[in-house]
Amino acid sequence: MRLRIIIISVIAAATLGLAGCGAASGPASNDAASAAAGGSDGFPLTVENCDADVTIEHTPQRAVSLNQSATEIMIALGLEDRIAGTSYETDPIGEDIVDAYAEIPLLTDGLLKHETLLEAEPDFVYSSFASFLTAENAGERTELHDLGVPTYLSEFDCTYHVAVAGGATFEMLFDEIETIAQIFDVPDGGEEVVAAQQAVVDEGLEIAKQVEGTPKLVWFYSTAASASTPSVAGPGGLPQTVTEMLGAENLFSDAATKWPEVSWDEIALRDPDVIILGDLTRGYPGDTAEEKIEFLKSDPLTSTMDAVINDRFIIVPGQYMDPSIHSVQALPTVAQGLVDLAVK
Repeated sequence: MRLRIIIISVIAAATLGLAGCGAASGPASNDAASAAAGGSDGFPLTVENCDADVTIEHTPQRAVSLNQSATEIMIALGLEDRIAGTSYETDPIGEDIVDAYAEIPLLTDGLLKHETLLEAEPDFVYSSFASFLTAENAGERTELHDLGVPTYLSEFDCTYHVAVAGGATFEMLFDEIETIAQIFDVPDGGEEVVAAQQAVVDEGLEIAKQVEGTPKLVWFYSTAASASTPSVAGPGGLPQTVTEMLGAENLFSDAATKWPEVSWDEIALRDPDVIILGDLTRGYPGDTAEEKIEFLKSDPLTSTMDAVINDRFIIVPGQYMDPSIHSVQALPTVAQGLVDLAVK
C-alpha cells in the first residue's frame, strides 16, 4: 500500500510565511535608528490589549519575547536588534531567519522565570501564551506593569485555553502584527508583512476550491502524560477557523476549550477521515509526527481506525496550529493535503 502522508518542509514553509519580510526589514531598521535618536511623536502610546490598557512610553529597545512565535513575528518586522532575549523554542527555525534568530540571547531552555526576565532588563515583554505571564513563570502582567515594563499578550490567548469569543481569525493575527509594528514604530514593515500573509491565505482559498465534500478532521497536537490522552483542536482557535475555511468539519468543535484532552475511544467513535498531526520538536515524548504515527499504527484501538489503516495523515509543524507567522500556511497545506488524499 502506498504510504499516503502529506509532509511539508518546515524550511520551505517558513520561507513562504515570511515572504516579503526582507523588504519589511528596511523600513524597520530605519525606524529603529530614529527611535534610538529620540523616538516618534506617537509616544507615549496606549494600546488596548486583552481588556487592559497598556502604555508604552517610548519605542522599546530591549524587548523580551517569551516564546518562538513572538520572536519570529518580531524578526519578520526586522526587529531582531531590539530583542534582548527569548525563550521556549518549540520548532525548527526556518533557514531564512536562522541566522537572525541565533543572534538573540536564549535566556532559558524552558519557560522563562520572573527573576531571569528581570536580569535581562527588558523595556517590553511579548508573549503568545497567557500561561507564560503568570506568577509561576515570567510574572503577572500587572506586576510587570507596576515595575514599568509594558507587556503585550496575544489576543488569541487572553485566558489560557479559553476559546476566543467569535472564533479566532487571521484578521486577528494581522491586527497583532500591525500592533507590534506600531509599538516598535515600524508601521510600513507591518503592512508589508501582513500583505505577504494575506497572499498565502488567498493561495489557500484557491486550493480549497478543489476540496470535495465535507471531510471530517481531527487535529492531533500532542499528548499529556501518556499517549492515551491526546490534546486535539477544539473550537475557538485557528485550526477551527482553517477547517471552516476549507469547508471541512472539525470533529471536536463541540468541546469546551480550544485544546481539550480527549480519549482515543472518543476519537475512534467519531471516525475521522483525516488526522492532522502536529510535528513538534520540543523533545517531549510523543511530540514528533513519526512518534504519533508509530503509536497510531501499533495501538490495538487506533490501528483499526479507517484513517490510520489508509494512512490518511497530513503532517504540519506545530506552529501551524498556534497563532504565529506560520499559521497562514495551515490553510494551503491542509487544503492541498485533502486534495492529494482525494478525501470527500
